[in-house]
Amino acid sequence: MSFELPALIDPELLSLVDESRAFYAHRPAGRGPRSREELLAFRAGAAAPAECDPRPITEQARALGRSVPVRIHLPVSSPVAGVFLEIHGGGFYMGSAAGSDVRNRRLADALGIAVVSVDYRLAPEHPWPCAPDDCETAALWLVEHAGSRFGTAKLAVGGFSAGSTLAVSTLVRLRDRGVTAFSGGVLQFGTYDLAAKTDAGRLIADEYFLDAYAGTAPDRAHPDLSPLFADPAGLPPILIVVGRDDILLEDNLAMASRLSDAGVEVDLRIYPASPHGFTGHATPMARAALERIDAWLRARLGQAD
Repeated sequence: MSFELPALIDPELLSLVDESRAFYAHRPAGRGPRSREELLAFRAGAAAPAECDPRPITEQARALGRSVPVRIHLPVSSPVAGVFLEIHGGGFYMGSAAGSDVRNRRLADALGIAVVSVDYRLAPEHPWPCAPDDCETAALWLVEHAGSRFGTAKLAVGGFSAGSTLAVSTLVRLRDRGVTAFSGGVLQFGTYDLAAKTDAGRLIADEYFLDAYAGTAPDRAHPDLSPLFADPAGLPPILIVVGRDDILLEDNLAMASRLSDAGVEVDLRIYPASPHGFTGHATPMARAALERIDAWLRARLGQAD
């Protein structure tokens, strides 16, 4: 796989650059919390999640003697063609499955799939490995119950930022258990070296949220904590979406290279003039990325066009 950036950017996206730059010119870059107190203040100050219609079904997913709350969005006007396990972002310390309701409602109806979102436990109250434990629980519950619950065995997983980190950890855990039910993973600008062992990882080494998530882990290069150091052989096809202006770009390139070297099918998509989290913003570039994600998932889960 070639990692020359110009070769990795679709030329058709260049016509959207000016609109993206104009959008971000008036949107200052954010920063993460610098202490536990700031972290808790960030969380307390977060806006309430927007509601969607119809409302999702809420229930407990159970596996391995564990349970985790999930929110389930079903397509309104079609049978369920497949199931997408969605893992929300928020730096491992904020966010919720409810915060993804509007996006997941759109995805369910656009693709004719069920979207199951995991309300995993948050740091610092629940540091690693609580979040990956919860995501694994939801994934194994789907493997066991998707057929009877949704009428399909077609499964995929994906995440947004920290959710992408957890999505990779989940796929590796399933692979290690010999579970091959998931047909793909969608990774939107995740962070994969939380140990600052690589040049990419060192770019965010001073972020407090990493301390909050890692807790007392003796080695942050543990593959379940920093998926860049996991053996990815045998994982299903992966779509990686990341912005050219994202501080995590190099980390995503490293993850794509690691996957490719292990023989995993990787579709790496880089979007110009786009920072971290861009697919959650109201720009034509974000719409282009979401359309690509929809097409990629539709080919594995959804209804034919």
